[in-house]
Amino acid sequence: MILDKLENADLYSCISENLKKGFDFLKNTNLSALEIGKYEIDGKTVFALVSEYDSKAHQDCRLEAHQAYADIQYIVSGREAIGFAPLNGQTVTAEYLPEKDIVFFSGETTQMIVEAGMFAVFFPQDVHRPCMQIDGPEKVKKVVVKVKL
Repeated sequence: MILDKLENADLYSCISENLKKGFDFLKNTNLSALEIGKYEIDGKTVFALVSEYDSKAHQDCRLEAHQAYADIQYIVSGREAIGFAPLNGQTVTAEYLPEKDIVFFSGETTQMIVEAGMFAVFFPQDVHRPCMQIDGPEKVKKVVVKVKL
């Protein structure tokens, strides 16, 4: 897991060419102007999902992980808490869905606050619980770049 500001993304672009493509998209796109939806960056290898929502109570957010893709979760506006833990024996609550590359778990996490201009990268060995409110519901615009590993 990586947590940082977008201005420091070049420090992590060397991890993989696909991760670099994702960071380049985030740095070179007017994200505030993007409509909700899916944006291809490099076919099914790297693509972005833009969403807007109100952050939710902890119990309304699911703990998840992915196997084929890493997530770059970038906050365009607003802020949210994201729970994080290493994948380490958590109980599976919903089996892996290969078509959506997602599996859900129960378990405890450490919360981190992610604000506008910041990103978190979650790899397959990371479980995460996104979209949590901090001091009550807050409007969030987020871009999640899915990066094929």
